Amino acid sequence: MKVINLTANSNIYTANVYLLTGDWNRMEDINTLVDVGRDRSILEGINLAPTGVGKKKVEQVIITHNHYDHASLLSDIKNLFNPKVYAYSSFLEGVDIYVQGGEQLKVADRICEIIYTPGHSNDSICLYCEENGILFAGDTPLIIRSPGGSYEEGFVDALESICQRDIQTIYFGHGRPLNHACNEVLQNSLTNVHKGIVTRAERPVNKLK
Repeated sequence: MKVINLTANSNIYTANVYLLTGDWNRMEDINTLVDVGRDRSILEGINLAPTGVGKKKVEQVIITHNHYDHASLLSDIKNLFNPKVYAYSSFLEGVDIYVQGGEQLKVADRICEIIYTPGHSNDSICLYCEENGILFAGDTPLIIRSPGGSYEEGFVDALESICQRDIQTIYFGHGRPLNHACNEVLQNSLTNVHKGIVTRAERPVNKLK
């Protein structure tokens, strides 16, 4: 699977938009966008990308969550390429299939899993490719450097689930990817989350007299 960040050189505020294609651009590969962002320069990037002869440039879109910096161009992408769109959010127009987490999708030339990761938003999902150890994280807060935060139960469950997988590269919704010591970083994040939960549970309650 090839990963192209279409917004790596963007001049406006936008999420990372990843174009995923097969290693050999075969007809059976499914050209996929992870998020669509809000920078229209991605349209030229898509048209210039080597996505295979006789294939649609974009065959499917996976939206990690409905925030404007990740999803603003969805209608443009739908109109230009008519892809099948997957998302958890029911607030987005143009979604064809609503996911819940646990679905297996063919993405480029790999099989990937949808992981529901509420926390940053209640419709956040990640995309995991086991064969390559790649995780597309959107804005899910996977790097937690110290204990003491407040996390909903669904996020804790999701982070525990992610930590059971072998992650070699994390592509974030913003910034550069992490391609070293991912499992250690994730385990440290989970430890800090658990410490925060224990700390809050043990904190004495001040009773009014």
